[in-house]
Amino acid sequence: MLSVMTVAGSDSGGGAGVSADTRTLAALGVHGTPVITAVTSQNTLGVRDVYNVPAEVIVSQIEAIISDIDVRSAKIGMLGTHEIAEAVADALSGHRIPIVVDPVLAAEAGGRLLKGELNDVLSPLMRKTTVLTPNIQEAEAISGATIHTLDDMKQAAREINTLGPQSVIVTGGHLGGTDVLYDGRFHLLRGKLIKGGTHGAGCTFSAALAVFLAKGYPVKPSASMAKTFVSEAIRNSERIGAGPAAVNQFRATLRKAERYLTLLNVEAGLRTIKALNPNLIPEIGSNLAMAITDAKHFADVAAVKGRIAVVGESVTPVGCVAFGASRHMGTIVLAALSQQRDAKAAMNLRYSDDVKRACEELNLVTECFGGGTEPDASSTVKSRVAHAIETSLARGSGMPNLICDWRVAGTGPTAFVFGHSAQQVADMAARISSALG
Repeated sequence: MLSVMTVAGSDSGGGAGVSADTRTLAALGVHGTPVITAVTSQNTLGVRDVYNVPAEVIVSQIEAIISDIDVRSAKIGMLGTHEIAEAVADALSGHRIPIVVDPVLAAEAGGRLLKGELNDVLSPLMRKTTVLTPNIQEAEAISGATIHTLDDMKQAAREINTLGPQSVIVTGGHLGGTDVLYDGRFHLLRGKLIKGGTHGAGCTFSAALAVFLAKGYPVKPSASMAKTFVSEAIRNSERIGAGPAAVNQFRATLRKAERYLTLLNVEAGLRTIKALNPNLIPEIGSNLAMAITDAKHFADVAAVKGRIAVVGESVTPVGCVAFGASRHMGTIVLAALSQQRDAKAAMNLRYSDDVKRACEELNLVTECFGGGTEPDASSTVKSRVAHAIETSLARGSGMPNLICDWRVAGTGPTAFVFGHSAQQVADMAARISSALG
């Protein structure tokens, strides 16, 4: 497995430093080897105290790692003193690997993290650095320039480059969102300010950059991919305390995993419903649908393309399972989710007096409407489903297992079975089928 070293301080709040680095490395599929340079007492509101690890202990960590593990790149973050930076530079001097330096000056929430001037602290590492990634404030501290515009960022990047780094990326998260890469020529990494927390964003960007360099990509595409990654992490940020929200490196990855598992869940449910009584399937067909967590659009709901039909004597899906396959069932599930966070899955069945009796025997929580009392005749099936759930919850009956709607256009009386998963819905439909005899 590809390994990347992170040399950085610990953040007791878990948002930045080594915590952010190792999450980033893991999310991008590499093994992280952390070297702790400092122990900080901080939270999302700021830094309370800093203890710099003795230089010889830092060197010992680096040597232990390199003597055994094939490290392909290094990301260097918090270096509290000139002596620590010098020790790290010496320890890495015999190893020809890309080195990304994130010149940490202060914590996102406030609190200085180094002793002395940033330039003096970083000087031992400058000529060994592959890419230096200062934000606006750090670029001002290193270059001595004042930065207000994109042209100011370019000028600062050029000035910093003369100090030794092969490439400089002045990140624009504190200005307009566009980063400036200078490697002898200027390259703009276009972006815009993203709504979300940025605690740990600089650490995440530089760690991601180190990963892509370790994988063999040149600096410019590595920087572009790292920017995409950190933008998603900011967009998915989570508030963990009273201060700035922390970036979330895994949210996008977990959503992809959840989408895959949702597809599998629907497919498993389809195997269960093959044994249903065919009389439960409406003439125009049925469908089994399930949403991901926090679904906002029908494209976040997986269902069967082409619906579920009766073929011969068997209940059969006539298409594959895909997200956005059924706008109708997607709308139904989203209506349920608007009232109950766990109501992520649904299936439509033909409703009849026999189904009603079966549900009563099974003690299922049901809501039925259509007689003109709730809601009015012009209401949509979406509003009727939401109304039924709201009514059941207000009554204290809980989330209904089944909602009967006598007014679904073109289908006749319809029962919507709800559950927290497609498999649970399919199991409930199978119980109703068995109770029909």
